[in-house]
Amino acid sequence: MRIATFNVNSITARLPRLLAWLESSGTDVLCIQETKCTAEQFPADALKELGYESAVNADGRWNGVAVVSRVGLDDVVKGLPGGPEYGGVQEPRALSATCGPVRVWSVYVPNGREVTHEHYAYKLAWLEALKAAVAEDAAGGRPFAVLGDYNIAPTDDDVWDPAFFEGMTHVTEPERAALAGLREAGLADVVPRPLKYDRPFTYWDYRQLCFPKNRGMRIDLVYGNEPFAQAVKDGYVDREERKGKGASDHAPVVVDLDL
Repeated sequence: MRIATFNVNSITARLPRLLAWLESSGTDVLCIQETKCTAEQFPADALKELGYESAVNADGRWNGVAVVSRVGLDDVVKGLPGGPEYGGVQEPRALSATCGPVRVWSVYVPNGREVTHEHYAYKLAWLEALKAAVAEDAAGGRPFAVLGDYNIAPTDDDVWDPAFFEGMTHVTEPERAALAGLREAGLADVVPRPLKYDRPFTYWDYRQLCFPKNRGMRIDLVYGNEPFAQAVKDGYVDREERKGKGASDHAPVVVDLDL
C-alpha cells in the first residue's frame, strides 16, 4: 500500500500535474494540504475518473485539507476536535479517514508567522489539541498516521542552514517540543530518504533559487504509530515533482507499507 502527503499550494493551479503524478506514482492514499478552494470547488470528479474517492475540509481561503483514496474512504471526521479558533473560526486544517486497513489524518499545521505574533500562540495551542485528538487512534491496534505540512523542522539537520533560521518560527524549541509531545503519544517520525543530496528536504521557497541551490526544509512529516511504523518498507521525498513549471513549493512524501 502506498500512502503519500503533499502540500499542493492550490489544487486548482496544480491539478494537471497532480493527476499525472497520482497516475504515474501508483499512490493509493494521498493526504493533501493547502487546497485553497472551497469544498464545492474541489476536483472530486476529476479524481473519481482515476478511481479515487475524496473527503474535503476547505473553505476557499489559503488553507484546506483533503484525503483521496482508491482503497476505501470511511469514518471521515472533518476538523480538529477541541481545536482552537483563529479569527473567530476553526480553520479547516484537519481531516481524518479510514482507508482500507489504515487510519490517517491529513493536517496543515498553522504557520505561526513570527514568534511574537498571536498566530504563533495559536500554532502551539493547535498542536496541543492535535496531540489530544489523535491519542485514541494512536493507541489503537491498527496502522495509523498523521501526515501533512507541520510547518516545523524537527531538528537542525532538517534545515539547510540553522543560523539562517535563528529566531524564526519552524525551528523554535516550543514547536519542537510539541512534536516531542506527539512522539510521547505513541507516534514515531517516519523519516523518508532523499532522492538527491543527503537530506530529505520537502519544501523550498520559490525565491532566491532555493530549489536549485537545495536551500530547503523538512517540514512535511509522517508520524505513525507502532503498527504503521513496523509496516513501512520504504519512504522517500519525490523531489522530481518539485521541478519544472507550475510546481508546488513542496514535494510529495511517499511511504510504502507491507500490510
